[in-house]
Amino acid sequence: MIKKPEIPTPALLLDLDAFESNLRLMAERAGQSGKQLRPHAKAHKCVEIARRQIAVGAIGVCVATVDEAELMASAGISGLLLTSPLADPRKMARVAAAGAMVVVDHAIQVEWYNAVARAADRTIDVLVDLDVGDHRTGAATKEQAVEIAQAVDRASHLRFRGLQGYSVSGSHGPSFEERMRISRGAFDTAVTVRDTLAAKGLAVEILTGGSTGTWDVDTQLPEVTELQAGSYVLMDLAYGKLKLPFRHALTVLATVVSANHEGFVTVDGGFKAFSTDRGYGPEAVGLEGAQYRWGGDEFGYLDTPAKPSLGKKIEFIPPHCDPTANLYGRIYVCRGEAVEAIWPVKSSTLTV
Repeated sequence: MIKKPEIPTPALLLDLDAFESNLRLMAERAGQSGKQLRPHAKAHKCVEIARRQIAVGAIGVCVATVDEAELMASAGISGLLLTSPLADPRKMARVAAAGAMVVVDHAIQVEWYNAVARAADRTIDVLVDLDVGDHRTGAATKEQAVEIAQAVDRASHLRFRGLQGYSVSGSHGPSFEERMRISRGAFDTAVTVRDTLAAKGLAVEILTGGSTGTWDVDTQLPEVTELQAGSYVLMDLAYGKLKLPFRHALTVLATVVSANHEGFVTVDGGFKAFSTDRGYGPEAVGLEGAQYRWGGDEFGYLDTPAKPSLGKKIEFIPPHCDPTANLYGRIYVCRGEAVEAIWPVKSSTLTV
């Protein structure tokens, strides 16, 4: 197998030691707290990572898109939950064929899913998605949530399983106290709906949500039954700023391709190599004082007093792991300087 310096760049790397440490830590804490773990595969879109999460105790994985559901199902990954509401019966038919549990936030979606399930002669498990404060998706009121849940319960080919209460804003609150406040508030909203449904004879078996940023809050909340945290297994600069106990397992390898100026060099990693949604660039590993600047689609500038030589390979921690992983088709899995494997991203097979 090849060594790191032989990897063509830009390339996505996974540090196995850090990855395995992150796997164990989350699995152990979830188990100790009595929570089920259904980590979000949108963070990595990699079947092999999903398999390893399940091997240490996860009950399945969450997915954000129909493509992700089909990818995981085609590789034999079970326990799928599509966390995004759909509004296209053709997509609904595809996710039903993948065997995933789904979420809905409108009664019309219930009708569409029931028609799809009836046509396929199968039963689809359904959660009601709640708006817990972000106003992105989810039933807007307790009354709407109850109405949707009752519609699911009446549907001939659907089975009501519970509620989803995911908080977008809670995942990156600036302090532990703020993340605790937001996450507790989100699940308080969900509990109000749960208790109202219980009074009407509808049991909520699953109450799912949570994120890497609130993992240490959500494992303490008795009402939460399962966690959707996903980025913990890779980590990035954004989550690193929260001082979480997970290690940076994901990096992007780039090469110094121009070194003609004092004080900075140019690397072959630009907008097409890293996520750009955080407002800041990646961070070079092992180069103290170095600062990255965007240089275009294919290039970045690295301001550093210790000027790296032409051809030098440099690892960078990306600002946001999910959209960074989405840019690549493979991940080079490393133990130290050795590449132990190459895992497909967004594919169940790899064509070299």
